[in-house]
Amino acid sequence: MHILLASSSEIRAQLLRAAGLEVQALPARIDEQAIRAALTNKGVTPRQIADALAESKALKLSHEFPEGLTLGADQILDLEGEILSKPATPEDAYMQLSQLSGRTHRLLSALVVCQNGQPLWRHVSEVRLTMHPLSPAFIADYIARNWDSIRHAVGCYKLEEEGPRLFSAIEGDYFAVLGLPLIEFLNWLRARGDLTT
Repeated sequence: MHILLASSSEIRAQLLRAAGLEVQALPARIDEQAIRAALTNKGVTPRQIADALAESKALKLSHEFPEGLTLGADQILDLEGEILSKPATPEDAYMQLSQLSGRTHRLLSALVVCQNGQPLWRHVSEVRLTMHPLSPAFIADYIARNWDSIRHAVGCYKLEEEGPRLFSAIEGDYFAVLGLPLIEFLNWLRARGDLTT
């Protein structure tokens, strides 16, 4: 079974490999901002946007490598209807963390699997995360310590690093927060007969 991950995310590839899968990561070059903007203008829900972006990535790679299973993944952070993206600057990160401070947001992690240019399977996991109220001084220090890492993360946190100390409650799957509904994907492979236990 040849699995291609349409992503540059190291953590997604690590999760799949740690589960015993052979994965090749090849980022799919799509215009995520244009797709997101077009869907937002049509009134599409954040959940549907996450799914559509994941599918676009998987399909792009599937047309190039039709024989393999191609995986497209995407995450959308939904703060009461407002979608937050990865921060472009430390100032963006400060603004995002100030918005998230003391509030609950939804993190939607989508995975779409394609083969021969056709979607075979899809899943969107939802996790609800409640952040502690954060002081301006803490936010500034946190960004200074973690900028090189959190600039790649929607919401400016990583649970595999310092992120857990930001939260008072997390409801949902840990792997989904890391960017991949891993258990659901492995269950699908098992149902197909690709994995045994």
